[in-house]
Amino acid sequence: MAKGLIIRSTGSWYDVRDEEGHIWQARLKGKFKIKGLQTSNPLAVGDRVSMEIESETENTAVIDRIEDRENYIARASVHKTAQAHLLAANLDQALLIVTLDFPRTSLGFIDRFLVSAESFRIPVTIAFHKQDIFDEEGRDQHQPIMDLYAGLGYGTIRTSAFTGEGIDELRAFLRGKITLISGHSGVGKSTLVNTVAPGLELRTGEVSTFANKGVHTTTFAEMFEIEPDTFLIDTPGIKELGLIDMEPAEISHYFPEMRELLNECRFHNCLHINEPACAVRDAVEEGRIAASRYHSYLGMLEGNDNRR
Repeated sequence: MAKGLIIRSTGSWYDVRDEEGHIWQARLKGKFKIKGLQTSNPLAVGDRVSMEIESETENTAVIDRIEDRENYIARASVHKTAQAHLLAANLDQALLIVTLDFPRTSLGFIDRFLVSAESFRIPVTIAFHKQDIFDEEGRDQHQPIMDLYAGLGYGTIRTSAFTGEGIDELRAFLRGKITLISGHSGVGKSTLVNTVAPGLELRTGEVSTFANKGVHTTTFAEMFEIEPDTFLIDTPGIKELGLIDMEPAEISHYFPEMRELLNECRFHNCLHINEPACAVRDAVEEGRIAASRYHSYLGMLEGNDNRR
């Protein structure tokens, strides 16, 4: 019996790295059912498993047990509307790469990603990339947005793969952690990753879509070890991250600034739309909650995916 870590999933077969660093091609033994979780796939990148070696010559193994997960992140299944699709498990943190121009990442998308990560209890840092394309005035315009998210408890980093700005800070942030990386196509995600870890350039170009525009159904994920005990997980499908099994009354719980005020609303199930004595709407009117965040919240209530 060997223990291993799933580093790549292609649906029916898994690449599993054992404790000696050897990669096995593994399949599942029978069916796995995780209590209380309806998913279209039983295992995900980052899962820790036990396996029996089937053939050393053919490099194959059979997975017969999954270790308890510390956490996981999922999205709505592309093919089965009543189910979730697991993207990754046992994450330490997530890095969201955004650009405020060329192309512009909408604040609605940022907020949706943050709410989803909050619901899975995964801390997020936001990298504001392509800083080299902005003059001083443009950089100054970034600051209020960075201050907004920093004030809510999220990490923020200015980065540029072209000038090297923030790269050392980013390496320190990633070191010793398992990090999920996400971002729209065009934000320079692969370029930034290759700047942080130059050895990955060939591999990312060959095997990872890095969320290319138009790839709406790709959900295969892959984990890369960029230095000892430092792992990055690329999940192309995460740009379609859905609010899984989230009732309307729950959504505000994943906005930290709203969560602080929930006990101050007159009604315990307040949706913060037009109810009387709503502490959240009062805070918006007084400027204590950013209007952009409140608009994102309303968009989520209406089912708007804020993708762009």
